[in-house]
Amino acid sequence: MNELQNIDGFNAKIYGTAENPLFLAKDIAELIEHSRASEMLKTVDNDEKLMQPILASGQNRNMWFLTEDGLYEVLMSSKKPQAKIFKKKVKEILKTIRKHGAYMTDAKAQDVISGNGLADLLLQAGNQIKQLELEKSQMKPKALFADSVSASENTILIRDLAKILKQNGIDIGEKRLFTWLRDNGYLVKKIGSDYNSPTQRSMNLGILEFTENTHVHNSGKITVTKTPKVTGKGQIYFVNKFLQDLAS
Repeated sequence: MNELQNIDGFNAKIYGTAENPLFLAKDIAELIEHSRASEMLKTVDNDEKLMQPILASGQNRNMWFLTEDGLYEVLMSSKKPQAKIFKKKVKEILKTIRKHGAYMTDAKAQDVISGNGLADLLLQAGNQIKQLELEKSQMKPKALFADSVSASENTILIRDLAKILKQNGIDIGEKRLFTWLRDNGYLVKKIGSDYNSPTQRSMNLGILEFTENTHVHNSGKITVTKTPKVTGKGQIYFVNKFLQDLAS
């Protein structure tokens, strides 16, 4: 995620582009002293928020962002005095960026034109390009992994999905993952022959399937069990699902 501009006096930044600026929901919630970003996000329309990857502590994490309209909606509904000040500052910054291509006052723009500040501006632009290239290179391995997984015809067990989730920062084991899948309608919860089998919803989504195993007992009785498997599409689906829940 491209960092467009720091906002002096506030622990918040503008991301994205001048045409489509984005604001990290977590930062805005803290700014207006909202207890939870997830609750704040419920007050804006779906087209006024989106989830994007952002580099944090050396890792790319999916985080919720507000669009410009979403930001103004949240700030207008806040009674905190800093909300009004922040809104005014953001409008000022975006206005100058859209006018000059960078955040600067008219006096600073004249200084750049005269040549005195051109070197600083070029250095700033160079640093931004380097940051973009760094983020791009760090995101590439994950993108390649996602492509290879989604194209794979191999399925994995639930315990293997738990390991993948742990590698992505989700602290959950096999047993807790089974419970979560049942509670959230991905596996059959009712005790019986279909217990822990993928629900019709999961199979329609193409994220889970099952294999049947036949066991012949000494008494001659035959038992058929179903083992749930996670498809390549399902691996990406559940990793993204848990990361989104973690971010909110």
